[in-house]
Formats: sequence, structure tokens, C-alpha cells
Amino acid sequence: MYYLFQRRSSALSLSTRRPAVLLGAVLAAAVFTAGCGGGQAEPTTEATSAPQAQSDTSQGEHSGEHEGQHDGGHRAVAIGPEKAEAVGIEVDTLAAGSATSTVSRPATVKFDPNRVARVGPRIEGKIVRVTKDLGDQVREGEAVAVLSSVELGRAKSQYLTAQARLKTHRREYEREQALRADSISSEADLLEAQAKFEQAQAEFQAAKEKLRLYGLSTDDVAPAGEREVPLSHFRITSPVTGTLQRRDVEVGQTVQAQETPFHVANSSQMWIMIDGYERDIAAVEEGQRVRFTVSSLPDASVEGQIDFISQTLEEETRTLRMRAVMPNADNLLRDGMYGRAHISTEATVERALISTDAVQTIDGNSMVFVPGHEDGHFRAVSVRLGQESQSGMVELISGLQPGDAAVTQGAFELKATLTSGSRSAAHSH
Repeated sequence: MYYLFQRRSSALSLSTRRPAVLLGAVLAAAVFTAGCGGGQAEPTTEATSAPQAQSDTSQGEHSGEHEGQHDGGHRAVAIGPEKAEAVGIEVDTLAAGSATSTVSRPATVKFDPNRVARVGPRIEGKIVRVTKDLGDQVREGEAVAVLSSVELGRAKSQYLTAQARLKTHRREYEREQALRADSISSEADLLEAQAKFEQAQAEFQAAKEKLRLYGLSTDDVAPAGEREVPLSHFRITSPVTGTLQRRDVEVGQTVQAQETPFHVANSSQMWIMIDGYERDIAAVEEGQRVRFTVSSLPDASVEGQIDFISQTLEEETRTLRMRAVMPNADNLLRDGMYGRAHISTEATVERALISTDAVQTIDGNSMVFVPGHEDGHFRAVSVRLGQESQSGMVELISGLQPGDAAVTQGAFELKATLTSGSRSAAHSH
């Protein structure tokens, strides 16, 4: 027994330095005592409490963590309500929709070519007077400038001469018809008068047609003495009602027949030329409603509808050209504006939609943060993504439903906190 006491005393003296050695010595002493017939040994306090103490210590370490925890199979992060507000965390209810219910594509505003006129003379002439300036309203048939042309003056003179000759030969022919009816004139005189009348008629028609080719009507030509306008002068008129958008002439400048120095545009209706994608063919149709927005006017939009979809993809860009007609009574749209056309399709609205910025990739999985049971607590939920729209929204096929609450702003900050907390917890072990 003295030997046993010494062994146990030695073992106890080592406990202050090596706990593992203490446990082994005590167990060995108990076995030795049982083998010597000293009866069954009771388990010692150190032997039963050491593992439990170690477990308590481990739980204490995890219970002190607030970042990067696992909560019911989900990754959880707790930053507190004050920090959540400071980093800009926003929680919103997910709306139901479809990434293809509204197709958003880049678009450009153009004048309706049917309402635009490039105005110029059909004969070489010199500018005598400009009657309309930039920004002026021009009615259909109204003059924008007055020109002078020697050649046109000659053509007008020929027209007036042919007109006078025609009147003379018409009267002679009518007189011969009356005389012949009374048997006063001969048949030969009647036929001669008829031939002269028909020849004068042909010359007049030729002169009239020449003026028409120059862009003049009979109202633009008056017999000499009836108008105080030189025969060489003529007006350039607009074929459409609109606003003078361009004027590239000065008084005294000579303008050639092929030039169009005046542009008149009617902006009451505009075209929106849309650059679609090949995948839009199945969703976009003529007649669908379009809302056009521009970044320079964030609070304004114009609505119209698609009236043309090209049957050919652009060879270089592989884009699908589409056109929408937009009313522009308020003159909000300007030629050359660049913006986005939001096309409303008839796609089924069933899935939850969330912004692409709210979806974070964690350990190779797409995750969305949702609020926890307490303020400032959040959980990362695994989701499966569907179609993505050009406006930055993506469908959630699984994981969350329409009406669920989710973090829509600040998801990246939560991911950074979560991952940094997880790394810290891993290093602490």
C-alpha cells in the first residue's frame, strides 16, 4: 500500500504540469488497485470532468461569435441594426414578374422621314431673299426663300408666249367653226384653223410641263404686268408643315439644282429605332406597347407601340432592328436622342424578381440574404437563377417566392462580413 500511495502522489504532483499525464496515471492506479483485490475503483473527478470542460470551452468560443455562423443549415451574419443602417442595408418584398415581361433595349430617336423635307431648287439660282429662319414654323406650300434664275426666266417667258398664242388660235378656231356652220367659210379654212390651234395647244403644254419640272405651278407664273415680280424670280416652298431645322445659305449665294440647303421637320410624331437581340424574336411582336426613357430626363417617358420588326439581323452587330412610333405633342423627343425602349410583352408573371446586385456567389453557390429573427441578423439563402433582363433584374426559380423579404441593397457588404467572420473562426481553431 505504501508503494501505491507513492505512485499516486507522484501522479498528483505531475497534474500541475501535464494534465494528460495525470489522467493516465490515475486510470493506471485504479486498474492496479482493482488487480490487487482492493475492490472496484470509483471514477475520479478529473477523468469525468475533463472532456466536459473541453466541450464547454469550445461552445463558449462559438457562442461569442457574431459573424460567419451557421444557422439551421444557412449561413448567418449578425451585424446589429446600427451597423446595418450605416452600411446601407435595405430589405424589400420581392415582386412577382418575369425577366421577359419587359424587354429593355437601347434605342435612338429619329425624325419620321415621312414628315421631313429637304428643300432646294430644281434649277440653278441665286438667293435673293430668305423668308424663314431657324426654328420658324413653316406651313405646307409656304416659301422659305426667293431665288433668281436666268434660265427659269427664259422658261417663264416661253410659257407666257405659248399661253397667249394658244388663246389667239383658240378664238380663230372657234370663229371658223361658226362660219362653217353658216356655210360662210370653207372646209379648208376650218381645217387650217384647227391645225394652228392644236399646235399652239401642244406648245403651251410643253412650256407648262417645263415649268412643272422646275417645281413651279401656274400660280407661280403670271402674265407680265399683272405681278411686280421679275420673271427670273421664283420661290422655294416646303412640301410639309413643320419647323425649319437647317438653313445653309446666305443672300447672294448661288445654289445648284442638286443642293438642299433647307430642312423642314414635323416633330409631332417620332420614330424610336430599337436594337434588339436575336433571342427577342420569340417575345417581341408588332403592336406591343413601348415606353421610352432617357437618362437626361429621369422623370419623363413617352409611350408608343412597335410597328416594324426587321426580318434580317444586322450582319456586323447581329442586332434585330425594330421601330416604334411615338407621339411627341410636347416636343419632349429630339432627333438623335439615345435612351432605352422598355417593351411590354405578354410573358407569364409567376416568379420572384430581384436585382442582380442582390445575388452573391458564396462557395460557388448563388445566395440571397434574408432578414433573421432579430434586427441586424441576416441569413444567406441558396437560390437558383432564371432569366436575366437587360434592366438588371433576374428571376429566382427556387429558394425564394414572390412576397418574401430579402436584402436588395448592401448584399456585398454582408457577404464580406460573412466571409471574413468565417475565416476568423477557422483560424481560431
